[in-house]
Amino acid sequence: MSTTETLSADRILEATEEVLRRFGPSKATVVDVARALGVSHGSVYRHFRTKAALREAVTARWLGRTEELLSGITEGPAGSAEEKLRSWLSCLFEAKRHKAGDDPELFATYAVLITETSGVVDEHLVVLVSQLTRIIEQGVRGGEFGAPDPVSTAQAVFDATARFHDPVFAREWRRPAIDDEFRAVCELLLRGLRA
Repeated sequence: MSTTETLSADRILEATEEVLRRFGPSKATVVDVARALGVSHGSVYRHFRTKAALREAVTARWLGRTEELLSGITEGPAGSAEEKLRSWLSCLFEAKRHKAGDDPELFATYAVLITETSGVVDEHLVVLVSQLTRIIEQGVRGGEFGAPDPVSTAQAVFDATARFHDPVFAREWRRPAIDDEFRAVCELLLRGLRA
């Protein structure tokens, strides 16, 4: 890092991702992050009080990218709730599959970090289910979906599709039949939701 560059939380998080990718979660240290930035570890600690806080922030940032992507569908221009739901589920599956396939080292690292930062993960899951809830509520208001309790329905849809977004199933996402299986589950859920 040049002396004219300001050390920001975002820059620290970017460097932390690189360090985690290179060393993995068990060997990566705050000193490694500081070294990658060309600063003292005290400079990193001024932004993140503990190693745990840094790991939580990097996990929240990673999960937040998916939330942002899906929010564009949830809050996007008008369209039927069915189209939005299908698009949202497809986008979630593709985002997770993309992360697992394109950067397996970092994906494996996040799989470990997620177990350490359950509060961050819990918040992420609440955001995702609330996005689904808004789509289902739109469908109920528009007469597309018959769901007496959109919140529990959204949770059920999320749980029913876990195989396509929970990192525990990442190995299955490379199977040739997975896309057909995903479409079949989506169609089943949509048939069940139709008013």
